[in-house]
Amino acid sequence: MAARSRSRRSAVEAGLASAAVAEVEASLAVPADPKAAAFFDVDNTIMQGASIYHFARGLAARDFFTWRDLAQFAWKQVAFRLKGVEDLGHMEEAKQAALGFVAGHEVEEVVGLGEEIYDDLMADKIWSGTRALAQLHLDTGQRVWLVTAAPAELANIVARRLGLTGALGTVSEIEDGVYTGRLVGEPLHGPAKAEAILALADKEGLDLSLCSAYSDSSNDLPMLTTVGHPVAVNPDAKLKRIARENGWDIRDFRTGRKAARVGVPAAAGAGAVAGGIAVGLAMHRSRNRPIARAKRVFKL
Repeated sequence: MAARSRSRRSAVEAGLASAAVAEVEASLAVPADPKAAAFFDVDNTIMQGASIYHFARGLAARDFFTWRDLAQFAWKQVAFRLKGVEDLGHMEEAKQAALGFVAGHEVEEVVGLGEEIYDDLMADKIWSGTRALAQLHLDTGQRVWLVTAAPAELANIVARRLGLTGALGTVSEIEDGVYTGRLVGEPLHGPAKAEAILALADKEGLDLSLCSAYSDSSNDLPMLTTVGHPVAVNPDAKLKRIARENGWDIRDFRTGRKAARVGVPAAAGAGAVAGGIAVGLAMHRSRNRPIARAKRVFKL
């Protein structure tokens, strides 16, 4: 019970922090429909694959990481992703290791690299169908927010490049413009996404019964059930079943081989978990066949 209470407090803290950061990004936005908004998950919903993977691959190419940094935890996280079971101990270990990569680096440096990496590795991964759905909401005067376990800085880059209102993402602690290596709360995952939306709705005066949410993953059920109009996009098997049972809209923009691979767990865990594995994949995919196999499991 105590552990559940701590987890709840951490999710609420993460949600409040994410909403506070997002509010600054959208402070000048004046919506035509102020009470309605749309919330989009990123990984495999807006973007093919995991955004943190593409980001980590770009950082690795720029010599931001070394294999020595990854050796202690990469294989445990590959095993976690292959099993598709969220081991809280492994998630915490991966989170701390991934945070260590940016600790001591200036936010301005990391954001600048993120801008470059978006152009190099992410822009062509956007699902055009989901992007069109987001534009429909914008065209009716609604605000559109990304909601993701990826770092808030990366989420904001994606939102800005797509012309969206803003983003709710995992918030890292920053002191004097430098990452401390700690999070505010927990990764914005599962219940924390719902808490972020609730906090944003309170700040922005949203009527959640008029709002929509889009995701590919059953892990996002807390977010989807927070709004009046949940939509399953490129859904995993469990989410597709739940969507059908509840009469939710389903949109699938995958074709052929991509759709066949959706059954494996991909980009569903906390952003830090995906990031830890992703850097390992980027550094060693040509030298290690098991790692290469893990990359295929990620359907990237």
